Amino acid sequence: MGQYIDRGNMGFRIARKSEYVDKSGLIAAINRTLGTEFLFSCVSRARRFGKSMAAKMLCAYYDRSCDSRELFADLEIARDPSFEEHLNKYPVIYLDLTAFATRFKKPNLVSLIDTELKKDIHEVYPDVPIPRGADLMDYLVRINVRKGDRFFFIIDEWDTICREYPKSAVMDEYVTWLRRMFKEVNAGNVFVGVYMTGILPIKKYETQSAMNNFSEYSMTDPGDLAPFFGFTHDEVRMLAGRRGMDMGELEKWYDGYQIGDQKSIFNPNSVMQALMRRRCRCYWTKTGAYDSVSTYIKMDYEGLHDDVVRMLAGERVRVNSTTFQNDMKAVRSRDDVLTLLIHLGYLSYDWDREVCYLPNREVAMEMENAIKANNWKPVIDALEQSERLLDALLRGNAEAVAKGVEAVHRQEVSLFKYNDENSMACVISLAFYAARNDFHVHREYQSGDGYADLVLIPRKNVTKPAVVIELKYDKTVDTAISQIKQKHYPEKLQEYTGDILLVGISYNQETKEHKCRIEQYAKE
Repeated sequence: MGQYIDRGNMGFRIARKSEYVDKSGLIAAINRTLGTEFLFSCVSRARRFGKSMAAKMLCAYYDRSCDSRELFADLEIARDPSFEEHLNKYPVIYLDLTAFATRFKKPNLVSLIDTELKKDIHEVYPDVPIPRGADLMDYLVRINVRKGDRFFFIIDEWDTICREYPKSAVMDEYVTWLRRMFKEVNAGNVFVGVYMTGILPIKKYETQSAMNNFSEYSMTDPGDLAPFFGFTHDEVRMLAGRRGMDMGELEKWYDGYQIGDQKSIFNPNSVMQALMRRRCRCYWTKTGAYDSVSTYIKMDYEGLHDDVVRMLAGERVRVNSTTFQNDMKAVRSRDDVLTLLIHLGYLSYDWDREVCYLPNREVAMEMENAIKANNWKPVIDALEQSERLLDALLRGNAEAVAKGVEAVHRQEVSLFKYNDENSMACVISLAFYAARNDFHVHREYQSGDGYADLVLIPRKNVTKPAVVIELKYDKTVDTAISQIKQKHYPEKLQEYTGDILLVGISYNQETKEHKCRIEQYAKE
């Protein structure tokens, strides 16, 4: 067993001894590319979304130095027609670039990578000498010619050098090395497959000429690999059932990512942490990206500040993800910041509508922390007032609700300049931000004969009333309550067995006055 070649299956074997969610369908997808012009794959995803786990699984499956049949016998891939064809058939080269960069520092990092890999591979092929002055690709070509062996090459955290040494001689050497390895005329003969994974895509890392033969899959464009980017709803439900965990709590904390056509993806690391500790909490502080988030949102490009507040209020904001250069050190616009946060997993991306949003409670808490670190006092005040405002609403204190909403309105934030009911709805959503702890919060909720402005539906095991809120701009609260009744907004909530509160909130543009009316709904 080598350090970089013929590593065996121990990494994946350890994973199988833990609570493992079957993502072996990824192998079938990669098998379809082997030996074709599409043999080069780069799959980028956020920290703690299973990058290294996938790399270890692929290593265990392809590595010829071990027998992994029993590790995969009960998994999805074992039922795929390609299973036997490629199982443990290839010499696998496995490079964990983060671990390597930790051991060896610049300026000779790239040459050391090449040298260390040659030395390790030579121990497996002692009868194939390394020609004087030969680089790694020269040596692999020689092995291929003499032995006929074709390699499967895995690079975990491929973008480490790009992130750590941007616009440096080390970066230039790395680009040259990548071009030499994967654009060489003999690459199709030497490699049966190449799989790289990291945080950021490769397309615009000034490596396009070096890497344009790679098929890319990312948080913004996962292609047919979307189901393998995180845990699906059914997978988490299975885990919750095994551990006796509240599925509603897991949904609130970790669900909400839309990745490609997958509408309900959970953060896998956070789910496993919660199951292990039997407690849902924020585990994002362990990802190492928080300082970057705080730095980026402070830039406030082109109204980014307001966009962050809008997302805290539950809204989605448009983003052009195509302009980002995939360089954490070259962020120059609002769209760059938002796209980077999508790749880091701090925002989710709806590729059909080209909008982004905060996916769940865990990420929202980290965004709150970033806002506090940047001292956005008006927003901080609004969030702190939110719990008091929700309490007043549930107690039926209409006057206190009106005053609380007015206090949020007075904050010195450009977003809160009411100019229509939609802007008002955003403010109200932020004002009731605390409701997300115990309620499912829905904007423009379809019910009865129309859409209610804001609906709060209690989460499972929460003994609080449902709330239907109708907003009126330059109209009376009586008009708001009447509309709720006339359009039968509570109708869809009839299955809810508890009470329902009807709430009308109005704003008078001329007097700057807010009013509120709260009624108990009489269920039919």
